[in-house]
Amino acid sequence: MALVNLFGSKGKRALSTLLICAVIFELDAQEQRTTPGRKPSKPKLGKSTNKGPRAVTPKIKATPAVPAQTVLTQVLNRRKFKKVGETISVQTGDTLELRCRGKPVQWSVPKYLEEDDEGRLRIVQHERYGVLTLVNTTGADTGEYTCYPMYCEDTDCRKEYDKAVKVFVFFPDPQELFVPTSEYYEAIQLRTNWPTLLPCQVTSPEAKVTLHREFPPVEVAVDGKEISFNVKRGFTIHRPRPHHAGALFCVASLGNLRQSSTKYMLIYVNYPMAPPAPVIQASSSSVAVGENLRVICSVVGEQDVVVEFTWEYPGQQIGRPLYTQESISPVGGGAARQQSQSVLLVDEVRDVDQGAYTCTAQNLQGVKSVFTNVKVVPNAKPKKP
Repeated sequence: MALVNLFGSKGKRALSTLLICAVIFELDAQEQRTTPGRKPSKPKLGKSTNKGPRAVTPKIKATPAVPAQTVLTQVLNRRKFKKVGETISVQTGDTLELRCRGKPVQWSVPKYLEEDDEGRLRIVQHERYGVLTLVNTTGADTGEYTCYPMYCEDTDCRKEYDKAVKVFVFFPDPQELFVPTSEYYEAIQLRTNWPTLLPCQVTSPEAKVTLHREFPPVEVAVDGKEISFNVKRGFTIHRPRPHHAGALFCVASLGNLRQSSTKYMLIYVNYPMAPPAPVIQASSSSVAVGENLRVICSVVGEQDVVVEFTWEYPGQQIGRPLYTQESISPVGGGAARQQSQSVLLVDEVRDVDQGAYTCTAQNLQGVKSVFTNVKVVPNAKPKKP
């Protein structure tokens, strides 16, 4: 106050001018410090007449926002959150609550819950996240729970499978070591071209699980190569062979509790590597009335692979019966292969037998059809008196 009184009204104006100049000088100095190498510029008043790019105060360029990763968390008591790993355990009877970030998201749950959740499962979508809540839990609820972020354009939404997050939830049951099933026996094909899974699913990750054969009663060796075990999936036979066939079951033990699983009837099937490739040929493409016709359909493939043949032929339309001969014969060469063949026989051809003959060959891998056309011509031989 003493300084203002000393200068008077003129002193006030001079002091204000001095302060404004000091602020402009400081801003200019900051601009030079934040943009190295740039020449200092004088501040301009009023509208710029420069037709080039507008001069603006330098700013730090913002990095484009990276889409938030899908995060799956478990909601604990007292509203505490815990990021889940590959597996978690929830005691039976307790509530499972999962929160997944995304707008919107979609959930998948174990098949048992998809079919009938008895009103225990609730899924709610909030503005920025989805919540899955499962109450009155049991050991049967054990399985994989998956959250899929959804990509939406207007009203069309689709799952983003590559951004899905999964967690396998165990519900340890003191009375049930295996996830309950309604089947006492389950038939499983041992396909030569595909690993076979025996889903001995336990409710507790602490349970020790072994594989056994019913007859002769023996424990099956699990070496991690031919047969391996995963607590989330069960036992996998990686390259099924005939000696793996039979009745097998799993045994789980935890503490003083020991239980057996569902029995699995393993049926060995020499599964083909590819669908059949049939070849068709008629004994003649032009047959005279009264003569006999043979149409041959053959498939060369792997040994012990069953091929089924079906026919369509012109005489079907008037109820002409089907006569076929089928055979299997080995094919020479290094690999064990065989030729499956079906021959359609048409005795004393008539005009109605003219047309397309179609052979359809089918194996466990697929089906394929081929056809050939046969023309029926008048018999040139004179009739006997």
